[in-house]
Amino acid sequence: MSRLNVPASEDVSAGAQQILGTIGAQLGFVPNMFKTLSSNPAVLEAVTTLQGTLSRVLDARTRHSIALAVSQANDCTYCLAMHTYVATEFGGMSRDDIELGRVGSSVDPKRAAAARFAQQVVESRGQVNDADLAEVRGAGYTDAQILAIVAVAVQFLLTNFINNVNQTDLDIPAAESPVRPCVSEPAP
Repeated sequence: MSRLNVPASEDVSAGAQQILGTIGAQLGFVPNMFKTLSSNPAVLEAVTTLQGTLSRVLDARTRHSIALAVSQANDCTYCLAMHTYVATEFGGMSRDDIELGRVGSSVDPKRAAAARFAQQVVESRGQVNDADLAEVRGAGYTDAQILAIVAVAVQFLLTNFINNVNQTDLDIPAAESPVRPCVSEPAP
């Protein structure tokens, strides 16, 4: 059960109602996370503005792969479900690519490097090493794009933390556990 209150519709400001209406039109429903955020219109606006701005810095499938990798690293059940849903319904990603995204990979090698780097940023708290940077650069990312990967990862950290604190009630099917292991085991 969610730990933060969702305001009654009549208690939501006009500006927040407008943002929720836009989200509902885009997704076909208003996710519980946004309903919860509507209790603080400034936070709702900050989150949705950040999402809108960062939706232009990398292609959608790369952003979805990063979202999945970061949400898995933070064990955010709500975000894993939501990003699986969005990647499937709106991003055209295959089940295999979604599973790979969760473990910091992808069917596309360049996208895999971005997901892996984002996951490393989260797991190291930003203290990536030179080899991590060399790997993402070697996949073809410029320094400007590396900044975008970090910014997108931080965007998902924000929503992961909000949903982990809240224990937001799922309003879509839960994401299945990835078939692939999260940690590579050495070959026997």
